[in-house]
Amino acid sequence: MAKKSSFVNMVVVLGLVCLICSALLGAVYVVTEAPIAAANLAKTNQAISEVVPAFDNVPSDEKFTVSVGGKEYLVYPAKAQGAVSGYAVECSVIGFGGPVKIMVGFDAAGNIYHSSVISHSETPGLGAKISDNSQGNFREQFKGKNPKDYKLKVKQDGGDVDAITASTITSRAYTSAVKEACDVFDAIAVKAGEGQSNE
Repeated sequence: MAKKSSFVNMVVVLGLVCLICSALLGAVYVVTEAPIAAANLAKTNQAISEVVPAFDNVPSDEKFTVSVGGKEYLVYPAKAQGAVSGYAVECSVIGFGGPVKIMVGFDAAGNIYHSSVISHSETPGLGAKISDNSQGNFREQFKGKNPKDYKLKVKQDGGDVDAITASTITSRAYTSAVKEACDVFDAIAVKAGEGQSNE
């Protein structure tokens, strides 16, 4: 004879199913946490190596945060023989398709050395062109520019940046992130100047 179902039996069974599922999810997290962290670190280190002058340290081991306008930014110092050769600044903004995370590099004088896309969810064939690595790509126009002489706005807004065709929102977001990184570099330079004047 089949056992009659009751509310208590259903709650117990549902509780056991939830407990087993939670345990499995926890186990998967523990197993995948280290490989995911290693992959993210490798992606960050690759982006750093693309955007700063030559270095012989491990910038990700010496990272620090800088607060500008109430927002926190990760900064990675690149050093050659103990002297700072540049900084890589990680920025995240909202593009057309969602968050756009980029790395902007500077030489020691504050010129934009290069920039690189860490992650994005922009439209393939349009906004996704921000990650294009071919010659003459969108990111090339920032390379080597002095932020004091180069207006970091798209041309439609009175700046010097050529937007990607049919992707003005993405172009504005990327340009805005580069501008934020420049503000972070300025904050670092001010702190460095204060440190030297106090010695």
